[in-house]
Amino acid sequence: MTDYGAMAHQYWARWLPDRYRAIPNPTQFFQDLGEEVSKEIDSLALELEGPDPEQESYLDRVGRMRGARMRAEVIVLQERVRLAPESEIDPEEPTAAPATSSTLPLVVSPEDPEYQQIVQEERQAQETLRRGSDH
Repeated sequence: MTDYGAMAHQYWARWLPDRYRAIPNPTQFFQDLGEEVSKEIDSLALELEGPDPEQESYLDRVGRMRGARMRAEVIVLQERVRLAPESEIDPEEPTAAPATSSTLPLVVSPEDPEYQQIVQEERQAQETLRRGSDH
C-alpha cells in the first residue's frame, strides 16, 4: 500500500466511519485509492510545473517542481482523501466540543496525553509530503 493509501485508510477510519464500514474490502480499496492518488498527483504536478522558462537555473527549476508537487498533493488529497468529516466531533475524543461552539480552543501542552498524538500525526504528514516530493 502506498503512503497515500495508508493516509486515506487512517483518515477515513477516523473521520468517515460510516463510509469506511461500507467498504467491502478496505485493504484493496485503499491500496487502489493510494495508487490512483499517486498517479493523479504526478499528473497534476507536471501540469502545474508548466514549461521550463529559458535561462532557469537548476535550483529555480527544482523549487518550481517541488512547489508544483506540493500544490498537487494538497489539491488531490483534499479532493480524494481528506474529505469533509461525517461529524464535527472527533470520534476518538468523546468530550470534544462541536466546532460551532463559542468556547475557546484548548491549548495542548507537552504534558497533555494528546500532545504526543498530535506530534506523531504531524510527523507522519511531513514524512509523507517529504517522500512525495522526492519522486
